[in-house]
Amino acid sequence: MAERERGLAPLVFRLHGRAPQVVREVLLERGWEEYDEEEREEGDWNLYWRASGFRKSDYENILPWQRLNHHPKLSQITRKDCLARHLRRMKMAFGATLYGFSPAAFILPNEYAKFLGVYTGKRVNDRGKSRYWICKPVDLSRGRGIFLFEDIKDLVYDSSVIVQRYISNPLLISGYKFDLRIYVCVKSFSPLVIYMHQEGLVRFATEKYTLASLESLYSHLTNTSINKFGMCYATDKERVGRGCKWTMSRFRSFLHKQDINELLLWHGISNIVTLTLLAAVPCAPSSPNCLELLGFDILIDASYKPWLLEVNYSPALSLDCPADVSVKKGLVSDIIDLMNYGMIDGYRQKGYCRKRSGRRYLRPKISQGFLLPKTLRAAPLSRSESISSSSSSQDTSVNVGGCNNGGCATWPFHPEKAPRKFEEINDDVESDGLKRATLNSARQSQRNAPSAVCKLPSLHVRKLKSPAVPRSSATQDRGFPACRVGDFILTFPFNEATWKASQDQANVKAIVNEVHKLANRLASSLNEKRRTKMEIGQSVGVGDKFEPLLWGPKDPPLLSKCCSLSSEVK
Repeated sequence: MAERERGLAPLVFRLHGRAPQVVREVLLERGWEEYDEEEREEGDWNLYWRASGFRKSDYENILPWQRLNHHPKLSQITRKDCLARHLRRMKMAFGATLYGFSPAAFILPNEYAKFLGVYTGKRVNDRGKSRYWICKPVDLSRGRGIFLFEDIKDLVYDSSVIVQRYISNPLLISGYKFDLRIYVCVKSFSPLVIYMHQEGLVRFATEKYTLASLESLYSHLTNTSINKFGMCYATDKERVGRGCKWTMSRFRSFLHKQDINELLLWHGISNIVTLTLLAAVPCAPSSPNCLELLGFDILIDASYKPWLLEVNYSPALSLDCPADVSVKKGLVSDIIDLMNYGMIDGYRQKGYCRKRSGRRYLRPKISQGFLLPKTLRAAPLSRSESISSSSSSQDTSVNVGGCNNGGCATWPFHPEKAPRKFEEINDDVESDGLKRATLNSARQSQRNAPSAVCKLPSLHVRKLKSPAVPRSSATQDRGFPACRVGDFILTFPFNEATWKASQDQANVKAIVNEVHKLANRLASSLNEKRRTKMEIGQSVGVGDKFEPLLWGPKDPPLLSKCCSLSSEVK
């Protein structure tokens, strides 16, 4: 990939001040160049990466060769209060069987009375049995402002917060609590296209779990930004080791030794991601050439049920430990591959101008100032007719990147369709003063005004609508998305029915039904000993054009064949 990028024209990346350093390192290793405001024009870049969101004008003015690393309006699921509202709405619409993966949540102060009623009712029904709650500020990250409580008199807050039922029976590894950081890339919302990365992080608390001390954040919270300051962070903890992170590969090894059905656990996590993102589909406008990296925090309880804790916007990509290095550098590289950069993107404005005018992508031999208007280019001249007639039966191919032999792509080049060289036109008009005056006038007008050939409008005509300029097949998803890109596994769409239902105005109800059917059939098939290949194919509803994989296992099996692995795959 890097050789292809370097072999043509360098792609250019632009970083905002707070963008992670690992992005710069990976892109430079791949042969990219960094954007310099003093040396390059405003739009002369291919990728703009920001830790924060973009302005509305950035989305409206995006050009075909450019990519942004954020979709608009994703705060609908990345803010804790918004996520709680949307999941509650989806739970009311589609039932707790599908949307029972998020703990009960209340947004305070607005829902204080409602929370008080539930809190009181639970204490009465449970006959004084302890119930634990966790309070989080709605707009803070990295564990800031979080605390646990059992008695409502300990609930004190001075800003908008969310109170959730605390999962008090988490799965432990040698007595330490942990959660999973799952990296999810949303390539598009219309149609919805979701990829989940095979590698992720397992984040540990650095003190052993106990409910006897709710004030000990080092035993209840798994945020690295908190635990790296704990006294036990650098010590060699039983089975966990030093620090507070594992890679997902190491967690798979641990899981493999447990007496559980791994496939159902992985598929349950995949369903949580899909169903959560479906809640955001009605809110997210179509935004070509954008993608989003999200961090899903998943907690597994003692019965191996996965729970969604929160969805992180711009998950941290800092390299604090060896686990970070092994996971995040590959993650960023796979994200760049998902962006589908094509050969023409390296030439940016010049390449797309030539593509639109029917010319090849190479740097022009004639300067931009001598490009003729379409009216003059089509004007009949005496010598042109003979030149055109002599070459009309010959087709040649042009070489991209200046290569003379194998290894470079070629495109058919039709001389009769190409604009003629300026020198040839000059010879024809020497004897005709009127035509020469017209030509000189055309030259002057082109110097004073931008050429119609070279002026490229943005992808958007107005507010976040579909592109006004058609993009190449290399940069536009006209067919089915790839089932795997690096370590990214396509988890949605998973069959033709979900692909069709996610087009344009997504049919969320139809998609949820397909997800529900797949979950039920997969669960039932794993309990059956014998099924024919035909039955397996029908059970998951996979079409001929789809070969989806099951995200999670070390070597992801085909979703259409995972039923045949049965319970012996653990």
